[in-house]
Amino acid sequence: MLDSATEILRLQATGEASAVEITQQSLDRIIASQKSINAYTYVNEEGAIQAAKIVDNKRKTGQPLGRLAGVPVAVKDILCTTDMPTTCSSKMLQNYIAPYDATVIKKLREEDAILIGKTNMDEFAMGGSTETSAFGATLNPWNLSATPGGSSGGAAACVASGTVPLSLGSDTGGSIRQPSAFCGVTGLKPTYGRVSRYGLIAFASSLDQVGPIAWSVEDVALLTEIISGFEPKDSTSLDQPLPNLISTLQSTDLRGIKVGILEDALNRDGLDSAIQKAVYDAAKILKDAGAEIVEVQLPHSEHYVPVYYVIAPSEASSNLSRYDGAHYGHRATSLSPEQIQQNGPLAATYCRSRSEGFGAEVKRRIMIGTYALSEGYSDQYYNQALKVRRLIKGDYDTAFAQVDLLLGPTTPTTAFPLGAHADDPLQMYLVDLFTVGANLAGIPAISLPAGLSESGLPIGIQLQAPALQESRLIFAGAAYQAATTHHKLRPENFPF
Repeated sequence: MLDSATEILRLQATGEASAVEITQQSLDRIIASQKSINAYTYVNEEGAIQAAKIVDNKRKTGQPLGRLAGVPVAVKDILCTTDMPTTCSSKMLQNYIAPYDATVIKKLREEDAILIGKTNMDEFAMGGSTETSAFGATLNPWNLSATPGGSSGGAAACVASGTVPLSLGSDTGGSIRQPSAFCGVTGLKPTYGRVSRYGLIAFASSLDQVGPIAWSVEDVALLTEIISGFEPKDSTSLDQPLPNLISTLQSTDLRGIKVGILEDALNRDGLDSAIQKAVYDAAKILKDAGAEIVEVQLPHSEHYVPVYYVIAPSEASSNLSRYDGAHYGHRATSLSPEQIQQNGPLAATYCRSRSEGFGAEVKRRIMIGTYALSEGYSDQYYNQALKVRRLIKGDYDTAFAQVDLLLGPTTPTTAFPLGAHADDPLQMYLVDLFTVGANLAGIPAISLPAGLSESGLPIGIQLQAPALQESRLIFAGAAYQAATTHHKLRPENFPF
């Protein structure tokens, strides 16, 4: 029951299940799976049951119901909520309760969604395996020795393990799409500004975007419609109407759609042959549905990762400077006389608080970003990266003048073993090889389940579209899922 929001809505409408029954089932599954998967940092038991009772009473008394009435939704622990801690999976924000709801949280509440809890993540969204979390690593439901991906690993794993049908993640360089690929679910990164960032604790402000994760394109379309829209409190929010995404699901005829297959990505060293085959198989499926397939190149794609890992840490260095133990975040309580004598009490408190509050990966990125922004080096690194970012955006503009969509892999490999890249940050960063381009260009992209590897791990393929063209991704993604059953595959022990 809990793997489809659409089915949950139908069951309530026909009287086959109540919101309380659905919510209790979700909570029971979380309890059963948490020790093995560790997808959640906080479970909102009392609040969820109370919200479900309100939905059932509204239905009983004939009051208007929201579009997600009675549907359990999990949200990444980077989105501010007034009734649950928002920790970013960091000791720095341990037990922090926000004084306001993020815009997307407010929209979920308005549509009567049941906010079931907060999901585990890499600390401050910095990582690709959910191993940097202060709450411990999340495990992949398909293989408990493998990573679920990151940084929204908990948001993908909670869907893949059967606890909720919908979750919200955030995507700075692939943090929705990569874990979606690793966990065999569908994940969408909307156009930058399509979904408000108000109440999203910032990692890299010019790259971050909130987006949905679910099993099917249909459920992703529903959640995207609900969370999108202009927010006056957010200076990066776009005041642009969102087309009716649900209506695009009515047809699977792709005639008139031109899809560019990214041959440069498919010929990159390190790409798993099973993933390469899945992309070519997807091209054939889209062609059979009526699409025209052409080869496309993105000349500056080799620069995606180095550009991203200058810009993102630089913005992180600025955003995280506020966590000093005095204004925000964890405050150190024990200072040695030597520290006080050497730095003075205020500076010693700052240093100790940040040292205790941040984990190793966050510290690494702060230092990289601070260096790249420092006097004498900003022109050499940060400003140069911005120039190349403009060239990357130009590549996409040129490509979309020729085609409607771009098709390629989501990740170079399937989910890797936990700890495999723990001592090699560069290898971890290269996991973002095919996803960071969409963030740098600000365009929407979706990862779709594309079968299993020989080892039984999920494979993901990626579609990218021009800015504000989420409807094309939903249209083509739904056509792909109508012709395949990959999104209907479940882990062996589902639900956990």
